[in-house]
Amino acid sequence: MGRGTRIGSAITASLLAVIVAVSAAYGVLQLADVTATTSGAQNQAQDDARSDDSQEVVSSPTLKAKPEPKPLFDRGDRGVGVRELQSRLKQLEWYAPDITGTYDRVTAQAVLGFQGKRGFEKTGTVERRTWKRVVAMSRKPTDDEMHNRLTPGPRIMGPGDSSAEVRELQARLKQIAWFTPDVTDYYGETTTAAVSGFQVKREIPSTGEVDPRTLDRLLEMTTEPTEDELLNREPTPVPVASGSALDPRCLTGRALCIDKSSNSLQWVIDGSVQTTVEVRFGSDELPTDEGEFYVSYKSIDHVSSLYDTPMPYAMFFSGGQAVHYSPDFAATGYSGASHGCVNVRDYAAIQSLFDQVGVGDKVVVHWS
Repeated sequence: MGRGTRIGSAITASLLAVIVAVSAAYGVLQLADVTATTSGAQNQAQDDARSDDSQEVVSSPTLKAKPEPKPLFDRGDRGVGVRELQSRLKQLEWYAPDITGTYDRVTAQAVLGFQGKRGFEKTGTVERRTWKRVVAMSRKPTDDEMHNRLTPGPRIMGPGDSSAEVRELQARLKQIAWFTPDVTDYYGETTTAAVSGFQVKREIPSTGEVDPRTLDRLLEMTTEPTEDELLNREPTPVPVASGSALDPRCLTGRALCIDKSSNSLQWVIDGSVQTTVEVRFGSDELPTDEGEFYVSYKSIDHVSSLYDTPMPYAMFFSGGQAVHYSPDFAATGYSGASHGCVNVRDYAAIQSLFDQVGVGDKVVVHWS
């Protein structure tokens, strides 16, 4: 073989080696690309699966329970709102001490009692329902009331005056046992002392003079004086004939005839009225039953098992409802109400009735 031939063969061999090497390298690169593509596809599929799982969780969120509303007033609270609450509860006779503006144990007890009386959940805290009922049953307290200030109002009547108005004042005070002498036109020391005592009892500034607040409270607690009361005359009982305005059920036998229209109770025997007294009844929430009943039993020194309040000279006629003396009626008049009973404020009259009325006697509660 010649030298030229050997050189050509060497070149050819080198070229073949290069081609093989390039081909091999190219093949490796293809394999790497395939491997990378396959791995990427697998990773993408896993990412898509995770994304799908994530979307499923988001599409079904967990519902959270609605939080309980925060009380309007709670133990430990202070401020003008608590003063208003205490003042309103005081109007409703659930709170007795001075107004403090601090929601303390006494305030919580007052709220508990108020809630229990109305069938609300007894929490001792004031939520929206309790507050709405307190507001509905009371009036907006004055600034003086919320700060325990007793400020006299302008004078209407006072010592030294002489008039028909003074005579009416004395007659009204006599109805509620604050004035005992015969009534006159003159505003003297006895009248001054009676007015002052009346004011102290009702937490009105004690001046002995009649101001608007004193007069308003007195009018609430009393009735228009009769001519007999103004002239110091004993009223004469007038027999009621058959066919009168008495309820027909009261015209025969022995009956306590109780008229819601006139706030009166008449003790009637065979159509003749023996005694007439003023009475008051239950509230809209606790109304006095109406209809024909009979006295089921009597208790001279009864105390309510539900309200722990005295019910002297009680004559029961409908379950727990009874005719009885009420010191609250005697003190506050028609500004209050009973728990369903028929309240009498004339102590001597109820004593006499208790002695005369027997078990089995008729009781008629009606509207005329």
